[in-house]
Amino acid sequence: MPTETCILTTKDLTILEVMRERCLGRDDPLAPILKRKIESALVVFRDDVRVNVATLSSRVAFRVDGREPDTRILSHDRMNGSAGLFLPITTPRGLALLGLAEGEDFFLTDHEGREERVVLEKVHYQPEAARREREALSSSSAPAQRKPSLKLVRGALYNEPRLVPAGSDDFDDPGPSAA
Repeated sequence: MPTETCILTTKDLTILEVMRERCLGRDDPLAPILKRKIESALVVFRDDVRVNVATLSSRVAFRVDGREPDTRILSHDRMNGSAGLFLPITTPRGLALLGLAEGEDFFLTDHEGREERVVLEKVHYQPEAARREREALSSSSAPAQRKPSLKLVRGALYNEPRLVPAGSDDFDDPGPSAA
């Protein structure tokens, strides 16, 4: 098997380590995948992860054995939402995609010995990259946060006295109904 490298954020690695501790033993289908991911991990801070790497909560496009591509959001566990929107990392395919860079593949072997190839095609959204982008926008627009200076120009009628019509009895209090 070729040398694998899995790029994980510190948060993603911590989640995988907890998952490995909770495995049901050697019969758990995720145990060998978790072992491969953790042992081949290149751990980076969330600010240092490349934008083309699949992290938790990333929206990714992938192929399985060359079939039509599928797009999903990598989630921690099964999510309540639209069917087919999320791919939990508690499934072999979801776990296989975590930490891959665009164009990389991961080979899974099922309990009958059949192998399938999962290829990460594209990372459409990565929360770490989006966070960095938001911070860059807010820091670059910080000087523009000043209040705009406007000069109020009043019309010619501003200083004229306002005429208030008086009733027929010269009593101009409109009463509670005007409130």
